[in-house]
Amino acid sequence: MHRSCLLILVLLLIAAPVFGQSASTDSQTLQALLVEVRQLRHDLQTTTIAAQRAQILLYRLQGQEAATRAWQKLDDARARITETQSNRTRVTSDIKQNEDFVSGAENSPAERKQVEESLTQLKGKLASLENEEQQRQTREIEAEDQLRTERAKLSELQDQLDRLEKVLESTNRQSGTNPR
Repeated sequence: MHRSCLLILVLLLIAAPVFGQSASTDSQTLQALLVEVRQLRHDLQTTTIAAQRAQILLYRLQGQEAATRAWQKLDDARARITETQSNRTRVTSDIKQNEDFVSGAENSPAERKQVEESLTQLKGKLASLENEEQQRQTREIEAEDQLRTERAKLSELQDQLDRLEKVLESTNRQSGTNPR
């Protein structure tokens, strides 16, 4: 019995320092885990802010792309009108020359008949070009309206995104993170 008590006493004496070390090691482990969790939280906040800024940049680019497409559509419409007007001017000049030729007395009846047929075709082409020009002018007006709309949308989007960036910057300052 004496040996049993002695054995229990020895075990308790050996175990006492182990419990003291365990508490210290546990405290250090918890401190290390706390530091790691704080660092992970900081990294997550930094990543989130960077991702939000990237999204804002993408929205800006998309808005600018839409405005650029509208501008290109307007530019294309204007180029087509210019081309149609140039063709109409050329056909009008050809009609004038043919009318002058037909009204000339020194021309043979065969030549006159051939020029009159050409004149009929040219007048039909002129009517077609005038109709085409009106349609293209309508497209130009629509393109101008679309450009104005896209510019207004872009301006509104830029204002909203600027406000969001200010909120992000404010959040960034409050949390003490710096994603840059």
